[in-house]
Amino acid sequence: LYRTVVFTAVNVGLSLVLGIGIALLLNRVSRWARIILTATLLFVWAVPSTVSTQIFAWLFNSQFGAVNYLLDKLPGVSMDGHDWFANPISGLGVIAAVIVWGAIPFVAITIYAGLSQLPQELVEAASIDGAGAWRRFRDITVPILKPIFVILTSLSIIWDFQVFSQIWIIRNYRPESDYYLISIYSFVTSFNQSQYGLGSAIALIMVVIMLGFTFFYIRQMVRLGETD
Repeated sequence: LYRTVVFTAVNVGLSLVLGIGIALLLNRVSRWARIILTATLLFVWAVPSTVSTQIFAWLFNSQFGAVNYLLDKLPGVSMDGHDWFANPISGLGVIAAVIVWGAIPFVAITIYAGLSQLPQELVEAASIDGAGAWRRFRDITVPILKPIFVILTSLSIIWDFQVFSQIWIIRNYRPESDYYLISIYSFVTSFNQSQYGLGSAIALIMVVIMLGFTFFYIRQMVRLGETD
């Protein structure tokens, strides 16, 4: 459970930070650059998670992975045969990269849609008063788009807390215990060890936690509807 909470927090944090950064970039670049970047994000979003997981598994393969090959070309760096998954921290980092890579498009496009609705007179007035980019983002963008940030955070937590297929596939359907999240632990306990009672109890804990976040998400949606 502790590993699941930490893993979820890292994924959600990275997804939001990178998604916000790309959304701000979309809001500043030229029209054609925005079209190309948006199309790229949509292509990334359209790739099934099983396919993206297999691609990342190849990229970080210890024998013929592209990442090891490119890093090995750097001066003073020896990555020939390096196994990213021998250490669970780096292995979970690779899996986190798969999840964040797939989550960024939804976050970026959603926040960009919110940025396009910001009252420009407030932004211009703050600029005239001498507010820098960070001050405008903190004092204008964040308060106005707070409901969107809360909803995206809630959805990301719900999705990332129940990650299963990325770990299951990238570890060749036999994840080591160091890679167990609560979803993997429940499945292995139930179907690999035939301890269905214990596996069901683990799954029930996961359901209770997810119901809590789902309730929070629905309440924020209701509040947003009442505000509109």
